[in-house]
Amino acid sequence: MTESALRAPIVKPKVGRDDWTMRAFIGVIGLYLVITLAFPLYAMMSKSVRDNDGAFVGLANYIEYFATPALTWSIGNSLQVATITTLITVTIAFTFAYALTRSCIPLKGLFQSITMIPILVPSLLPGIALVYLFGTQGLIKELLFGYSIYGPIGIVIAEVFFTLPHAIIILITSLSIADARLYEAAVALRTSRLRIFLTVTLPGCRYGLISAAFVVFTLAITDFGAPKVIGGDFNVLATDIYKQVIGQQNFEMGAVVSVVLLIPAVLAFAIDRVVQRRQVALLSSRAVTLEPRPNRGFDAAMLGFCVLVSVFLIGMLGVCQFAALVKFYPYDLSLSLKNYNFDVMDGGGWSSYWNSIRMATYTAGFGTVVVFSGAYLVEKGRGFRAGRTLFQLLAMMPMAVPGLVLGLAYIFFFNHPNNPLGFLYHTMAILVISTIVHFYTVAHLTAVTALKQMDPEFEAVGASLKAPFHRTFRRVTVPVCLPAILDIMIYLFVNAMTTVSAVVFIYGPDTNLASVAVLNMDDAGDIAPAAAMGMMIFYTAASVRLAHFLVSRHLKRRTQAWRIR
Repeated sequence: MTESALRAPIVKPKVGRDDWTMRAFIGVIGLYLVITLAFPLYAMMSKSVRDNDGAFVGLANYIEYFATPALTWSIGNSLQVATITTLITVTIAFTFAYALTRSCIPLKGLFQSITMIPILVPSLLPGIALVYLFGTQGLIKELLFGYSIYGPIGIVIAEVFFTLPHAIIILITSLSIADARLYEAAVALRTSRLRIFLTVTLPGCRYGLISAAFVVFTLAITDFGAPKVIGGDFNVLATDIYKQVIGQQNFEMGAVVSVVLLIPAVLAFAIDRVVQRRQVALLSSRAVTLEPRPNRGFDAAMLGFCVLVSVFLIGMLGVCQFAALVKFYPYDLSLSLKNYNFDVMDGGGWSSYWNSIRMATYTAGFGTVVVFSGAYLVEKGRGFRAGRTLFQLLAMMPMAVPGLVLGLAYIFFFNHPNNPLGFLYHTMAILVISTIVHFYTVAHLTAVTALKQMDPEFEAVGASLKAPFHRTFRRVTVPVCLPAILDIMIYLFVNAMTTVSAVVFIYGPDTNLASVAVLNMDDAGDIAPAAAMGMMIFYTAASVRLAHFLVSRHLKRRTQAWRIR
């Protein structure tokens, strides 16, 4: 290469109108995330270092917090409950996923569908079920051998119910990518089953196990619903935030507890992201799919285990339905619908249920447009590397922010007298905005995964034909990614119906939600109506998921036939 060639200037590609338009849209959606996530979190952290008059006090609030034994005990309680929950849940989830992927049991699809039940209910509901099972007048309270369900035992059982499907999804995926060649080599060497399990199976899914453990730990340590219902006097960080803000109106200390809760959630999320990236690197293009072989004894044991787990999940739900249909447990067990007369109950009427459907519908509609458009702009955009990287960082942040922390941050930011956006406070709009932000990360990753499967040549051909990017997006990208778009919609809808923590601080008198009504009715002592409202949430979410399944299957036949050719 000549010296003149080495000195030749680097020619940068010309930035066209489409590129500028896409960058502008990235800026708009990025600004939305900054205003609805970064600014509120900054307002909350600022509140934690100020006093009631707004004066800066530095670390005085944190010193006061750690000097109060009743508050600091909550840290140990939260870590204890989350750790025990993680150990139990990951063990059950791994065995269940192993049964579905490595045995020849029948009804695998049914068992996997049953494990998704907890996703369709608010985390308050398992706590209510445990009250009816093991409470003072519980159906089978003798099985606790004198121990109280109100406290760590009840919280752990409820959290296992709540977190189990998340761990099972991760571990099924991890166990499904096993390379059959490794097992064939081990069998050829006459290796025992136990040694194959320890030297091949566990190392092959170790990243999935670690990822599942951190996901369960994060969900358990940040959950508010189960500890609120069944925790009794056993305080955890999530309930401390609620008590400081709602009970004592001590917003500064509530902000301090929120920051403390944010630390383990952020650390767990960061480690989980590193683990997930390493897990992808294990995939090989020459891997052979492992097909399980029949083994009567092993298959029978795995079938029995799956039945036990399914009975546990369905039983928790069945107890809530039983409580919702009896007149006055345990004195009058005749059937009645009086518990569904929500309008005469304290804490919320039928209007809260319809508000939840409205909010979930708005969240699914607007959220899908925002999330998928943002993912498309980041994944398919050209140049603007710094802006796209910053957007990806903003899109990952919501996963690490607990719902209670986000809700409290919204109080400090949107309820500030100098905020021009203060008119949104206590409106349906702010509930939709907060819910979209709260569940943004998973929806964004779903969209990015679908977009990565598309050949970049689609955009290149469109540009060569001088077709604007929005035409390619509308006519090619959206139809191809339609299954993922529907998945994002149902994900946002179901989570909007069941969420409690992200909205409990920011709903208004006219925007009460069904999940919050469950909490309020339980606080008022109307446990049976609370169970009835929780079951209404379940039936709604289950019906929408069934409709989603039917619509998706129809659309795949009509628009996705090319995938199977």
